[in-house]
Amino acid sequence: MKIILSADRTLMSGYNNMTFLGFAACAPKFIPGFIYEKIFCPPLKEGNDGQLIYAHCGQRKIQSALLKNGFSEKDIAVVSPSKLSNFITHETKVLCITTHDPLGKGPASSTFSDLGSRESYTRYYFRKLVSHKSIKKHNVKVIVGGSGAWQLADKGIMTKYGIDCVVIGEGEITAVDLVNKTLNSEELPKIVQGEVVPLEDIPLIKKPTINGIIEVCRGCGRGCKFCNPTMLNFRCQPLDYIKKEAITNKKLGDNITLHAEDILRYQTKGFIPKEEAVIELFNEMKKITGSVGISHFAYSSVVAKPSLVEKISEILETGTRDYPFVSGQVGVETASSELISKYMKGKVKPFKPNEWKDIVIQGNKILADNNWIPIETLIMGLPGEKASDVRKTIDLLDDLSEYKSLIVPLFFVPIGNLKDKEFFNKSKCIPEHWELLAQSIKHTLKWSYRILEEEPLNDINGIKKWIVKRVIKIMERKMSPYLKLMENGVSPLENEIYN
Repeated sequence: MKIILSADRTLMSGYNNMTFLGFAACAPKFIPGFIYEKIFCPPLKEGNDGQLIYAHCGQRKIQSALLKNGFSEKDIAVVSPSKLSNFITHETKVLCITTHDPLGKGPASSTFSDLGSRESYTRYYFRKLVSHKSIKKHNVKVIVGGSGAWQLADKGIMTKYGIDCVVIGEGEITAVDLVNKTLNSEELPKIVQGEVVPLEDIPLIKKPTINGIIEVCRGCGRGCKFCNPTMLNFRCQPLDYIKKEAITNKKLGDNITLHAEDILRYQTKGFIPKEEAVIELFNEMKKITGSVGISHFAYSSVVAKPSLVEKISEILETGTRDYPFVSGQVGVETASSELISKYMKGKVKPFKPNEWKDIVIQGNKILADNNWIPIETLIMGLPGEKASDVRKTIDLLDDLSEYKSLIVPLFFVPIGNLKDKEFFNKSKCIPEHWELLAQSIKHTLKWSYRILEEEPLNDINGIKKWIVKRVIKIMERKMSPYLKLMENGVSPLENEIYN
């Protein structure tokens, strides 16, 4: 094959059909490898030809873009990193790598690995991928793109990892141009800003994606200062396009996952959901496949149109044994209206920054009434954050304690308009940060266990329910003495938790 598409091991998994188990890739590398790869990150299925049956959505888009621009299927292979030796030969000219977190600098990895004092799985497996002996043996050019490519945009880092070109931003146009340059033996630029792809030029996938992920919308348009600028260009695919991708995924799977930064804003021009369009989307998806998941939503959209959540729940029949709940990621970030106003005014639209705390509480109540279980992220260490700001978030979590959710606190990462700021880390934690961490962990452990107790789930995608419950209880018991310290604002680092 002339062109190989691959990714590191943490992206080459269906996560036992639970997309958010992918967070485990950001954990510090201390779980025994066979457990990690069996429970959290089992390998993807391969066809008789050794290529992946399912692949990362970004890879499928690049694959389709290449096919659309004159390449044939015999030119391209989409493969697991474990099979590179089988596919990289003297004919191979370029290896295109999709990455989310190559150096472990993303919010989740930088938080978990810093607290655990070990490198993340994402960093470990990316290093293992780019150091594969077949790359150097056959003098293959390496092009890296994806949401984590910003971490590699440094010539010293690129030299260290043997990377020839890094693409920041969108790739369907730019990647094709770079592949053509490679095949024509032209010199590749080191760092490239990917050209924004017009909606009509984003190609349909030709083969299924991991967990049936469909990119419904691209971009966000809310303009948070800690986000990548490419998120500003908000575009929604027409329904017929989405239906075609759902049918492609349905050929080899029973579920699809609708991906957008806020699925409730599908086909919306402003910040108030367009209810008719969203309802039609979910109705059509339900007709094609019985199981419809979502990736992200926003509390401002939930509260702006609470009836929309209720109607989606009716369509999906949440609360039943076959579909006990809807789950998706949602950003809370902070309860400080001052920080909201300074860094993320767009997040709360059509509301005002000083209403944010009430919006989050009201949003949780609406979700609870409709069998939605949110995975809520917080940002610790925003530039200029004071103890009083953290205290407001702690107080908010008190108000949220009665609602089923998983809370994930993340250290601030300087990207977007804040890229000149410093990374936040455990050495910068003040007592209030440790208290917030403890409260978040206790909330997540409590509700993880209760969800397993209360929801009509017997086995979880092949993993026995009682095993998962047992693991949670063990974690809770082992962490208990350290959580008590953290609740009192004391760093557990002083008590040898990580030794």
